[in-house]
Amino acid sequence: MPRGQKSKLRAHEKRRQAQTQEQPLGLVGAQATAGAGREFHSSSSSRSKSNPRSSAAARTTRGVILVHYLLYKYQMKEPITKAEMLRNIIQMHKSHFLEILRKASEHLELVFGLDIKEMDSNKHIYILINKLELSYDARLSDDGGVPKTGLLMTILGVIFTKGNRATEEQVWQILNTMGLYSGREHFIFGEPGKLITKDLVKEKYLEYQQVPNSDPPHYEFLWGPRAYAETSKMKVLEFLAKVHDTIPSAYPTWYEEALRDEEARAQARAATRAHISAIVSARSRALSSYSSLPK
Repeated sequence: MPRGQKSKLRAHEKRRQAQTQEQPLGLVGAQATAGAGREFHSSSSSRSKSNPRSSAAARTTRGVILVHYLLYKYQMKEPITKAEMLRNIIQMHKSHFLEILRKASEHLELVFGLDIKEMDSNKHIYILINKLELSYDARLSDDGGVPKTGLLMTILGVIFTKGNRATEEQVWQILNTMGLYSGREHFIFGEPGKLITKDLVKEKYLEYQQVPNSDPPHYEFLWGPRAYAETSKMKVLEFLAKVHDTIPSAYPTWYEEALRDEEARAQARAATRAHISAIVSARSRALSSYSSLPK
């Protein structure tokens, strides 16, 4: 490749990274994967142009149904086979199986924090696993429900990338691209407005408060104390970066902030350990002195 063309490509890539840095990762990730009932984006513009519109729409429908089917299997705690997916869902679109499965997998990871794993490569048996570690899902999914951690991590990511506080409008802008609307019942999450302004607030994962001096009143979201305790800025950034198939350091501003947060957490843990060690040592000396007293 000519040297001048290489320089142009490098300049273009730098501009692209700078533009991405300015966008909240949650928005970009949400745009990459629409909510159930909404159209899955085509994997490439050239592919969408080369196929008839009706065929692309049919594959979109298959993808949405596949998400529902996989979630049902997860709730039933049943494995999924490729044969079942082809027979029950994909049907005449077998040649596009991998494309449809990939898009469904992206949606499951972003919104629900679920990862599809192939257990048996010979029989093509798959299972869904919850890849996130928040105790929120361990508690709320005991009844066989679908994890909501992916949604929570997305909201935490919006808050983080908006300067550690995000307006209600900014959060809903992201959720709308995922097929979630205030006041409109969702087939998995119920009424999203109640979930994010009541349930997650009650569980201390989010704080929801009026913006100071706003008239008429506007509201904003912040991380709640349990979010700080159970996850970190680095984990949230890693989650959002994975949605982009990239690494956290690709977003230097947020990455540096996440590193500072990790360092502060490490120092706090060290201080706590030192404090506990001092208490234990003092108690041990006191017991030793007591036992050495004459009877």
